Amino acid sequence: MFSFSSVAPMMDWTDNHYRTLARLITRHAWLYTEMVVAETIVHQKDNLDRFLAFSQEQHPIVLQIGGSNLENLAKATELANIYGYDEINLNCGCPSGKVAGHGCFGVQLMLSPKFVGDAMRAIAANSDVPVSVKCRIGVDDHDSYNELCDFIYTVSSRSPTRHFIIHSRKALLNGISPAENRKIPPLKYEFYFALLRDFPELQFTINGGINCINEVDAARRQGAHGVMTGRAAYNSPWSLLGHVDSRVYGELRTGLSRRQILEQYQIYGDSVIGKYGPNKPNIRQVVKPLLNMFHSEPGTGLWKRKADAALHRCATIKSFLEETLQAIPDAVLDSTLPETKTSGGTDIFTDAIFLLPPPYKLREHQVLCA
Repeated sequence: MFSFSSVAPMMDWTDNHYRTLARLITRHAWLYTEMVVAETIVHQKDNLDRFLAFSQEQHPIVLQIGGSNLENLAKATELANIYGYDEINLNCGCPSGKVAGHGCFGVQLMLSPKFVGDAMRAIAANSDVPVSVKCRIGVDDHDSYNELCDFIYTVSSRSPTRHFIIHSRKALLNGISPAENRKIPPLKYEFYFALLRDFPELQFTINGGINCINEVDAARRQGAHGVMTGRAAYNSPWSLLGHVDSRVYGELRTGLSRRQILEQYQIYGDSVIGKYGPNKPNIRQVVKPLLNMFHSEPGTGLWKRKADAALHRCATIKSFLEETLQAIPDAVLDSTLPETKTSGGTDIFTDAIFLLPPPYKLREHQVLCA
């Protein structure tokens, strides 16, 4: 069975700079943009490059949009067509108060499955590419498996949506932070694997709590169609993304050392600093994705201290790297990724297979007509 790997959309993290770095490490992982609000696209239609432009090397890439106005979602999708994204994704999973607290938006949309179905139909009608939904397994007390299935069934019945990315935690909208929403609600991978059983005509990507390439493999061994990593792909890009091409896609790794990757990123970085006006973007924003390139390696602490100081005086990525990389041993800079063991991690999904909820009982009349 074909499966794929992707990097989750993360606000303030998966920007153009991070995606450029990620693509230097992996040729094949699907990359997602940060969420872009539909109204931003509509109101900034004369300045869209700043929000939607990306280099062709970033394919395959998915645009995630957010919103709850059908007209604006349709207009935003139509405006985005010219950029050539490979898929359009609707955010139905963000628990941030900045998102979910503004009416029916983000994860709040899960409480309105008919609206989401209509929104996805509008998005698909104005898109040249497939569409998908990223959601949680529930919201507050609306957290039963049958309620999740009602959402999936309603959205897929009312629209051409055939791909769902499932963050395997529910969202709590009682004032806890987005960071706490990634930790406090328990992971229920059994809901994800039950969806594979009950909706064989759909495609599901698993997300939440997957921290290394061995856990990506473990999900695939249990039948996951796709595996999405989030913070782990940002906090350890070299060790996680560096193995995706060979372990997931059966392709050769890039074979680049971290020094070579940084040399290529430097060319990109110095070409974009100030591209959209003074300090838009600034050097700190462009350097940000690099700070985890030496996670757990000798010299990391010194490198980050030097980086903090250099950001106060360096004007280019080239000068920043010249000033800071002396903290990292040559052996680290010039080595390529070693092979990893394919069976070296705990299979965190085994128990889920034995905890599957009872099969979904379709309540078609209530779901579609209530």
